[in-house]
Amino acid sequence: MLERIISKTAVFAGTIAFAAGLPLTGASAQETKGPGGETATPANALMLSDAEVAKIKEGKYSAALLWHTSSDFVNAVTAGASDEFSRLGVTIVATTDAGFDAAKQKSDVETVMAKKPSVILALPLDPVASAEAFRPAVAAGTKLVLLSNVPKGYVQGKDYVAIVTDDLFQMGKQAADALAAALGKKGKVAWIFHDAQYYVTNQRDNAFKTTIEKDYPDMKIVATAGITDPARAQDIAQALLTKTPDLDGIYVTWAEPAEGVLAALRAAGNTKTKIVTLDLSEPVALDMVKGGNVAAITADKAYELGRAMATAAGYGLIGKAAPAFVVAPALTATKANVAQAWQDSLHRDAPKSVTAALK
Repeated sequence: MLERIISKTAVFAGTIAFAAGLPLTGASAQETKGPGGETATPANALMLSDAEVAKIKEGKYSAALLWHTSSDFVNAVTAGASDEFSRLGVTIVATTDAGFDAAKQKSDVETVMAKKPSVILALPLDPVASAEAFRPAVAAGTKLVLLSNVPKGYVQGKDYVAIVTDDLFQMGKQAADALAAALGKKGKVAWIFHDAQYYVTNQRDNAFKTTIEKDYPDMKIVATAGITDPARAQDIAQALLTKTPDLDGIYVTWAEPAEGVLAALRAAGNTKTKIVTLDLSEPVALDMVKGGNVAAITADKAYELGRAMATAAGYGLIGKAAPAFVVAPALTATKANVAQAWQDSLHRDAPKSVTAALK
């Protein structure tokens, strides 16, 4: 979910640049890369032997979960991490919510360190501030496993065990494939991308664009627009529709601005143009199951992100070399599978409004 990367006030927009640059074209775009260009390792490749699990259990280790906010996404990550830590015999001694406040996160680190956790799982809110905030944990020998972002100057294997995030290329590609399926592999498409330097959103957005251009010759991206503030999404969509009223499809970088695009289509009385977006959202999913403009939603497997983070922590606890950059699978939700997609992604039932609309 994009909430783990961007606060509603865009508190740290543009601070983490993808090392290889924004545009992803050609063969290099066919796989997800880490913030420093690291090669991705699938989450299911992380494995601990029975002997290694026994060794971890013998250590009677503890963990703290220092989250950036509270949400369904965070709850699912927490559930995945909790289940894996239970399997490893690691006790969770603290769970915090920084409320997208880097200063609060620093305070959380200071408070949690009094409990002397063996492991910390966290999403660093700001690269510079987080570098200072987590330094006491690093100095104490606490094993850090990071979600999506990395503090500035931190070195994998020395300062942290691993970064875990989505399979970013697959999320964008699956969105493109879903829109192609909805349009019969032909039509005019608009591309609304995240206009900031973020390796996560940049790869997802560009993977959509690359897939359309490479795999669907009868689909043309005829309009593009960058967005930084989701509150402007409706205005941006209205401008696109004014210039290109015959759009067949629109890609929107994540679900919150997709709600604005949906509002613009409804205001225009447009029931034809199809939308694909990323990350589960009740209003977007409800439109989809009611046969509205939304064709599909691509999401990550948040529960699996948590499980992978805890497994990577196990690597760190026993001194086993961990892959630098780990990715969890993507999935595509349509009307046919939306209830199961909610379970697979967020480890909870779909909202009642969505399930009721399916009946």
